[in-house]
Amino acid sequence: MKLSKEIKTAVLVLASIALFIWGYSFLKGKDLLNNYKILYAQYDNVEGLNVSSPVTISGMNVGKVSKISIDNKTGKVTVEMQIKSDFPINKTSKAEIYAPSPIGGKQIAIFPSFSGSLAVTGDTLISSSKLGLTDELAKQIVPLKDKITKLLDNANVLVENVNQVMDAKTKENLKSSLANLNETILQFKAASTQVNSLLSDNKSKINGTMKNMENATANFSKVSDSLAKVNIGPTVKNLQKTLENVDKMMADMQAGKGTMGKLIKDEALYNNFNKTSKELELLLQDLRLNPTRYVNVSLFGKKNKPYTAPVNDTLKKK
Repeated sequence: MKLSKEIKTAVLVLASIALFIWGYSFLKGKDLLNNYKILYAQYDNVEGLNVSSPVTISGMNVGKVSKISIDNKTGKVTVEMQIKSDFPINKTSKAEIYAPSPIGGKQIAIFPSFSGSLAVTGDTLISSSKLGLTDELAKQIVPLKDKITKLLDNANVLVENVNQVMDAKTKENLKSSLANLNETILQFKAASTQVNSLLSDNKSKINGTMKNMENATANFSKVSDSLAKVNIGPTVKNLQKTLENVDKMMADMQAGKGTMGKLIKDEALYNNFNKTSKELELLLQDLRLNPTRYVNVSLFGKKNKPYTAPVNDTLKKK
């Protein structure tokens, strides 16, 4: 049976139309020859995510992004995912946008959850986004940039202040100070050379002095060893016994025992001494004022003059 040219033409046209529809769907991310399910996820920002971006589970490619649309009312971006895997994906699974490399685009990783019911075509998964290396670096650079800008501003102000301070006179003073410092360093170098020469000339004397110090240290060590060998136990005991006797003597004196104790504690004896001292003072004062009462010597046989009290009589005052 031979086919007519019309039938061949019709079959070719139908095949071409079918191939065109399949190719167009494939380019849009839909494969008409494979069985798959459609899942959705909503994001605030999908920058870097494109149609046909891979969808993975544990690093394995299980599908691709088939469509990206934005809601005119909420501004949310809806991503349609075409899943070609029999792996059980639950409704509580999370679809996370991430960047697999610093220079590549973004893709979606599904983190499966094993609780809840299985997701079917048309269900929406939980969405999340993970900053890529470039985004994370940019996030860290922003505050660093602000700090650098502030530091440069402070440095600019510092330079302006230095320029204001460093006038011609100040610069001249600074040059003079540096010259004086250089001269001081040269003098210090010369002094250091002299000290080195002095040490070199007196090296033998210094060595002798150090040797004498070593000998003195050795002698001191011997003396300390001798002192360590001396039995000072009896001496300490005798000293302790002497201190006990002194303590006992002081206690007896405090209690009024013995001659010293009585002298210290007997008030009557003290009063007698005090009274005797006053009477002796009065006697000496009267002897000084009236010597004729006690000594009467007359070479010519004259009569004694009557007693006349002095103007400042100490006895009357007392």
